[in-house]
Amino acid sequence: MHVSRERHSDRAASPSLTPPPVIGEPDRDRRFEARVTRDEKVEPNEWMPDAYRKTLIRQISQHAHSEIVGMQPEGNWLTRAPTLRRKAALLAKIQDEAGHGLYLYAAAETLGVSREEMQDQLLAGAAKYSSIFNYPTLSWADIGAIGWLVDGAAIMNQIPLCRCSFGPYARAMIRICKEESFHQRQGFEIMLTLCRGTPAQKAMAQDALDRWWWPVLMMFGPPDAASPHSDRSMRWKIKRLSNDALRQQFVDATVPQARFLGLTIPDPQLAFDEASGQWQIGAIDWSEFRAVLAGNGPCNRERLRRAREAHAAGAWVREAALAHAEKRRARAAAPPS
Repeated sequence: MHVSRERHSDRAASPSLTPPPVIGEPDRDRRFEARVTRDEKVEPNEWMPDAYRKTLIRQISQHAHSEIVGMQPEGNWLTRAPTLRRKAALLAKIQDEAGHGLYLYAAAETLGVSREEMQDQLLAGAAKYSSIFNYPTLSWADIGAIGWLVDGAAIMNQIPLCRCSFGPYARAMIRICKEESFHQRQGFEIMLTLCRGTPAQKAMAQDALDRWWWPVLMMFGPPDAASPHSDRSMRWKIKRLSNDALRQQFVDATVPQARFLGLTIPDPQLAFDEASGQWQIGAIDWSEFRAVLAGNGPCNRERLRRAREAHAAGAWVREAALAHAEKRRARAAAPPS
């Protein structure tokens, strides 16, 4: 038997000083499911099933890790951006991604996991993050492709998360989606400039599309039939759309954009289905997806090595910040002289 921590509005009317009724676990679970069904937000200080909490920690921490690791492939081009304007825009985008990681780590901390624990898992290689960030950026066009395709896919994934049943995650996603929308437009503008440039520049844009198209489609996750977490996440309204539905939305939105750019989607089986009004794609090589998630992608080891080096190099900053905070606490606690 456990004491309910649900909001007062979910309980029978009782005097304000009366403690909440003691209820059994099945009844508590039913109350929680009913709240989620009514689209009520779940807050950190309220009771939630352990499986719900663990699902959120896994998803939010993976999302945060992806934002932090995702700074690396773009940082690779920061000093080589073709103009000062491009450099300033890219630097602003990288700063945005650091902020996204901060928002998400803070949201996960409300579930009882510390930021240090999540970062340790990432640095140890035990934590997964989006497979897309384990691919190299070989040319400036890759920065355009990341903005156009990767951030475009992120928006498809993340807009439904603004209605996630867990309040802190949903609220963090509102600002993140606004900034990701800017990133997507920035990337498309880079690709448009290249496609309207010299034949060599357009060929560079096509090469980037060829290399990023399939990894971006994998970014939505495995097919619904092979996704172990999707059903429960959708029942709890952590997710609102399935992997396959999101992937289809992305394809339908992106194919016309590629045609506007004058680029060719690298899929010989791509075809428009008149009956459904949707674009149908060829088979995705899921063995590549599994290999990257297992740590065998083109840049897995390099990206983790750089993350560890940056963490070690920043140790003095963390130590100084802790020492300063301790001084302020001691000063505030000291009796007036």
